[in-house]
Amino acid sequence: MRRDVNGVTKSRFEMFSNSDEAVINKKLPKELLLRIFSFLDVVTLCRCAQVSRAWNVLALDGSNWQRIDLFDFQRDIEGRVVENISKRCGGFLRKLSLRGCLGVGDNALRTFAQNCRNIEVLNLNGCTKTTDAEGCPLLEQLNISWCDQVTKDGIQALVRGCGGLKALFLKGCTQLEDEALKYIGAHCPELVTLNLQTCLQITDEGLITICRGCHKLQSLCASGCANITDAILNALGQNCPRLRILEVARCSQLTDVGFTTLARNCHELEKMDLEECVQITDSTLIQLSIHCPRLQVLSLSHCELITDDGIRHLGNGACAHDQLEVIELDNCPLITDASLEHLKSCHSLERIELYDCQQITRAGIKRLRTHLPNIKVHAYFAPVTPPPSVGGSRQRFCRCCIIL
Repeated sequence: MRRDVNGVTKSRFEMFSNSDEAVINKKLPKELLLRIFSFLDVVTLCRCAQVSRAWNVLALDGSNWQRIDLFDFQRDIEGRVVENISKRCGGFLRKLSLRGCLGVGDNALRTFAQNCRNIEVLNLNGCTKTTDAEGCPLLEQLNISWCDQVTKDGIQALVRGCGGLKALFLKGCTQLEDEALKYIGAHCPELVTLNLQTCLQITDEGLITICRGCHKLQSLCASGCANITDAILNALGQNCPRLRILEVARCSQLTDVGFTTLARNCHELEKMDLEECVQITDSTLIQLSIHCPRLQVLSLSHCELITDDGIRHLGNGACAHDQLEVIELDNCPLITDASLEHLKSCHSLERIELYDCQQITRAGIKRLRTHLPNIKVHAYFAPVTPPPSVGGSRQRFCRCCIIL
């Protein structure tokens, strides 16, 4: 309902006068026009709002502004724009992305939170002026990646007001310590997805609290959290049996012992990023091949202790024939063409990474292709240095990657 200049309350459909209605407005019911407008993007809605008074009412109706992505306008968006959007949309707004909007800070978000109490998904990735702001009670997904001014105080206020959070992306929030994770573990029992990539101060203490408090956890990214140990893998195995995705690249303290516990308890694992987990050996692959039949993506790049025998077990494992889609073996110096032979029976395999695997040959890749003709093989072969020419000068060869 709206008020006219005389203070008389009217519905939004009574705002149209015959004088400003085009043919389309006369032919179609206003409810149908509003429905059509609901499919338009932000730019088109703003353009339509300038056509006539009738279309202005339709285009700016709050029901058309339930999902807004302002990434394409990030350089032009200031805090007052977000405040105006929140006042116009109110309770209609369910999803808002302010990814990369550097001009948006706490004051704008405070107004937003007061007006848009029904928000469910909020993306503040790269909004570096954001510090510690309270959330909205119905919020289910929040992305504040690279908001490096956020501290444990902000996380505490957030989770106490947003206990229904299911997905939380904190990538690059470098000020966060274990205390912040303790708040999450205590107040977010519905949490399914958590991204802590490059949160360098995180240790076992904080992540164990997450595992114990968030039993529904299905996706955890702790890549770059170099302080964590096997204690995290044990806690995940004991508390998070639904885990599907684990990314722990560059966590060099993790060993076969921890991954054994994880594999024996988390049978729904589908994706694992173990790049630069330099202590793991074929033993980890043996456990994954036995206990993880749903495994689809596995990164072992820079795991220099992995050998052909580990790949053999993986190729004969429960996931091999119809699940495994991607395997990354970059910089695994002990891998030879024998590993490719072991992977021939992986009929779902779509991509294999072999950069700097010095014992892999073109012939081995060619044989693999006879069994898996559609597979994408990314490999690197250094060109042979030619002998010096008669004149003493040498032709220069670039060391370029070859995608086979």
